[in-house]
Amino acid sequence: MTQVVSPDEAQVFHNRLTHSLKVAQLARRLAEKLVREQPDVVDAVGGVDPDTTEAAALAHDLGHPPFGHTAEEELRTRVSEAGLPDGFEGNAQSFRIVTRLAVRFPDGGLNLTRATLNALLKYPWKRKPGQRKFGAYESDLEHFDWARAPLPPRDERKTAEAELMDWADDVTYAVHDLADFYSAGLIPLDRLSSRKDDAERVRFLKDVFDVRGKGRELELRHRRQDLEEAFLSVAKIELPFERFTGTRAQRFRLRAYTSTMIGRYLGAVRLKVPTSTTDRFVEIDRELEMQVTMLKELTWTYVIENPSLVMQQRGHCVVIGELFRIFHEAALGKKNLRLLPPAIREQLDSASPDPEARIVADYIAGMTERQALNTFLKLTGVVPGSAFQ
Repeated sequence: MTQVVSPDEAQVFHNRLTHSLKVAQLARRLAEKLVREQPDVVDAVGGVDPDTTEAAALAHDLGHPPFGHTAEEELRTRVSEAGLPDGFEGNAQSFRIVTRLAVRFPDGGLNLTRATLNALLKYPWKRKPGQRKFGAYESDLEHFDWARAPLPPRDERKTAEAELMDWADDVTYAVHDLADFYSAGLIPLDRLSSRKDDAERVRFLKDVFDVRGKGRELELRHRRQDLEEAFLSVAKIELPFERFTGTRAQRFRLRAYTSTMIGRYLGAVRLKVPTSTTDRFVEIDRELEMQVTMLKELTWTYVIENPSLVMQQRGHCVVIGELFRIFHEAALGKKNLRLLPPAIREQLDSASPDPEARIVADYIAGMTERQALNTFLKLTGVVPGSAFQ
């Protein structure tokens, strides 16, 4: 499954699986480090469990559909237009999978503990008007309320384990995507290095704050001047400062660089005892948090906004949108139900409280990218496919 671009593009790119494995590894190490270094604080906040943190990290991206965030946006639009105000949201879908859709027990779900479910909740609140991110769909609030029941009423904080999982996700995304796309020749670390002239850095910062930055102050959470200085401090670190050609020396240097960065950001986290119901359990070094923010922006500037990828994403939207239209029409009209697999037909025929749009979205979101594309091609007559598939 896509992380930023399809893994079919080249072997250098991380996919959802390898990304999740690395997030899990880092999240566990963070939890173990805090237990070892801050035992008194760990006890004061009710404990930090490495197993719980790792489990949540492994599950955190389960809800992302084929083609990643592009398809998520398309599904959100399609499901909303079909009459469900909460649309589609990848994090809520992850919660739905582990509590209801996964087939481990007869009634569905994985029978996870409250601690694990809360560690998975990066956005531990119910949907609010105008808010794009939230923890659970309306149809899954029974499970959400059960998970949050031991916590103080109206407490919308992430647990300590969820904070660690979220930071591990940010660091892994920032550092490993940076290495991937530098290796692919898309992110010009050789020109961004402080050893070069500042023309490329000026172009990058202009894109972040002047082109894409309008209206993103809340998202970036820090002042522009502070973020620019944080990026310049990263550029002063010994970045790989020549174009990547894949030599052994370059690969060694890149691996050493990413290891150094991971170690630095692993040490950015301290556990603390909250002083109010809005105070966080984890404190992240402000300078290092801003560095990670800016490293993530490199992927947006040089990859996600790349014109060739934008064209590809447009095609992905067509695939997902057409699959939803065809399957939703079949589900609503109860005609051509054989287009849908037996498990989906079974849900539609049962007394399931879920509307057709949600069931169809579940089906599409559970596809691999190749399944989605092949299904689209067959349904639209572009390729005949095989009668045995």
